[in-house]
Amino acid sequence: MTYLHHFVFGVYPYIGLAIFLFGSLVRFEREQYTWKSDSSQLIDRRLLRAGSYLFHIGVLGVFAGHLVGLLTPLAVWDALGVSHGAKQLLAMVAGGIFGGMGLIGALILIYRRFSSERLRAITTWRDKLTLGWITVTLILGLSTIFVSKDHLDGHMMTLFMEWAQRIVTFRGDAANYIVDAPGIFKLHIFMGMTLFVIFPFTRLVHVWSGFGAAGYVTRAWQLVRPRG
Repeated sequence: MTYLHHFVFGVYPYIGLAIFLFGSLVRFEREQYTWKSDSSQLIDRRLLRAGSYLFHIGVLGVFAGHLVGLLTPLAVWDALGVSHGAKQLLAMVAGGIFGGMGLIGALILIYRRFSSERLRAITTWRDKLTLGWITVTLILGLSTIFVSKDHLDGHMMTLFMEWAQRIVTFRGDAANYIVDAPGIFKLHIFMGMTLFVIFPFTRLVHVWSGFGAAGYVTRAWQLVRPRG
């Protein structure tokens, strides 16, 4: 195992997580006026609904699938009677559906943003970086399906699960489990981890506000009286 592999898959995840958490906290404390999604709906509504819905549903589905699929202990899947091969097939199908939705949505949003002169004028380099990075990450993730179809015994999936679970439990041998993984998987993982690095510096921080939206369901009624 090379030093670079150990750094990227054994050390870099913690660097990314630290930047993700502390960077978000610092931005919220120091730059709250920039804590927003910068919606462009008022400038140009064209294709926004279709692209935004597909993009958000797809990306959120992919994220949830990775979270559950990688961090659920193998013992739980075994107790449920789900074989390793069946789990890998499920990941391929679900990842293909949600990843495909996210990619189509991203391409629609990219076309919408760069085909409009007014939208191009308000597009920052951070917006380009975010949308481009997510798009490439989705393409790489979908490309791994073609490699996974040759490993339907589920062994490769279990190695990625071991890697992820050892990372979150702070075990130093995590990188050993994916040293022989195909390069496209490693690149996809690197791109995904780096999303957490750029997260605090882009409009992605509005994702945090989504968790706070749950408070609207339980808050007290607001009384609005007409003037006069």
